[in-house]
Amino acid sequence: MSAEAIRLREQGTDEARLRLIELAGQHPKDAVIAYQTAWAHDAAGLEAEAAPFYEQALIGEGLSTEDRHGVFVGLGSTYRVLGRYDESLKTLRRGLDEFPDDAALKTFLAMALYNVGEAREAAGTLLKVLSATSSDTGVQRYRRAVEYYADHLDDVE
Repeated sequence: MSAEAIRLREQGTDEARLRLIELAGQHPKDAVIAYQTAWAHDAAGLEAEAAPFYEQALIGEGLSTEDRHGVFVGLGSTYRVLGRYDESLKTLRRGLDEFPDDAALKTFLAMALYNVGEAREAAGTLLKVLSATSSDTGVQRYRRAVEYYADHLDDVE
């Protein structure tokens, strides 16, 4: 069933999305089917419809580590797009509890932080992601300073 769900989601058609909804209904505990169904909705711009399937995926069974990570990113991002900022923050932080060094989760967290008026923490988070992931020699040359100032953006002398 899970392989069929992946194949359907990769088709990207509305017919495939409808078939995924049917599969999710027939196999409500299958987290992979729920994830693929959520992803299909997300890709179609149907975030409100995607959220319950992402939620189902987190409580279901059978997700790989990579897919579990994808659910946290997808659900956290979806909540943010829907204006459900507190749920977005909670989901992304829960994801970071499991994947503490993940740049994607941190980036989406920074967006949600910005949305709730936490611009300082959002900017600091992005600076840390940049310093940790950039291959730019200039950024790497000043990495220690960037990492320090990420936590001290308001400091003046």
